[in-house]
Amino acid sequence: MLADKETQVDGRVDRGIVLSAALLLLFGLVMVYSASAPFSLRHYGTDTHLLVKQLIAALLGIGLLVLFSYIDYHRLQQLDDILLLGAFGLTFLTVLPLHGISDGRWLHIASFAIQPTEVLKLALIVYLAATITRKRDSMRSFVDGVLPFVLILLVIAAVTMNQPDFGMTLIFATLTAIMLFIGGARAVHLLGVGIASIPFIFLAVRIAPYRMARVLSFLNPQDYSTSSGYQTIQSLVAIGSGGLIGRGLGASRAKLFYLPQAQSDFIFSVTAEELGLIGAIILIVLYVAFVWRAFVVARYAPDRFGRLLAFGIGFAIAFQVLLNLGVATGLLPVTGLTLPFISNGGSSLLITLSMVGILLNISKQGGN
Repeated sequence: MLADKETQVDGRVDRGIVLSAALLLLFGLVMVYSASAPFSLRHYGTDTHLLVKQLIAALLGIGLLVLFSYIDYHRLQQLDDILLLGAFGLTFLTVLPLHGISDGRWLHIASFAIQPTEVLKLALIVYLAATITRKRDSMRSFVDGVLPFVLILLVIAAVTMNQPDFGMTLIFATLTAIMLFIGGARAVHLLGVGIASIPFIFLAVRIAPYRMARVLSFLNPQDYSTSSGYQTIQSLVAIGSGGLIGRGLGASRAKLFYLPQAQSDFIFSVTAEELGLIGAIILIVLYVAFVWRAFVVARYAPDRFGRLLAFGIGFAIAFQVLLNLGVATGLLPVTGLTLPFISNGGSSLLITLSMVGILLNISKQGGN
């Protein structure tokens, strides 16, 4: 449970966040090129097509990072309702039959494809941090403290599950529960909501054949090696074939159309195949360093909103990394989530770098 501390103004950005984020970004650009080259060559006639798009997203993302590092994060607190409604509105458009515009999880505008749930992820963190801060005295109450957040989450889940995007729905639910707990909600209330949601989760899996197939293939991928378990098996083959030092950068066999989504959802598998266990450990260490510094920023933020906001950002990135690695290593069913900083995908990279900028602004106003 967070308690307010005397405000400290340091004026300097957290160098640990800058360094770890920069290394993760560079690591990601290298791996996007390596993992996407065969796909780009086959579909676009050049092996650098997806790399160029990722570079453009990285440059735009760095611009957003710098912008958010200079904008006082308290401005987000004043706009939390608008941000959430706007992001939810964009997400809702994806499930409408808008020919040529909506496409499941994506919105297509001109030559750009936007994944609104990435925007919604950041908006939800801001909303949770701001509202929990305002509701501080009533967070121990179920009706006044927890229930309103549960109802909002249900509305969001109704849309994201229809995209369908179970992975992001899981992130939203877990993020909400953790931030409520950190913000002072009673564990028994959150546990009760969690238990009550189990039948609905089971039903959501049961009524969707593709979700049921993913669960069954997760339990025994060998029985579904040519269907829903194919990605998991190919991912494990890629990781296992990397050994200690890997096949060498650019030498992956899995990316030669054996492993679907090699440049996005399963880019960790290609990383482990090409760079081996050593490369995979280096990547994980970079993530640990980044998340640790994010939590340090939260610890020394000058106010309750800043602490909740920094914690939410750090947790959201850490949890998504864990889910992605869990899928790649066969420890979790396939969820379709990207690996932050590393996977090919403009929306994910733009929002992740925006989050880094917010962390830097909080760190400038705190002390560590």
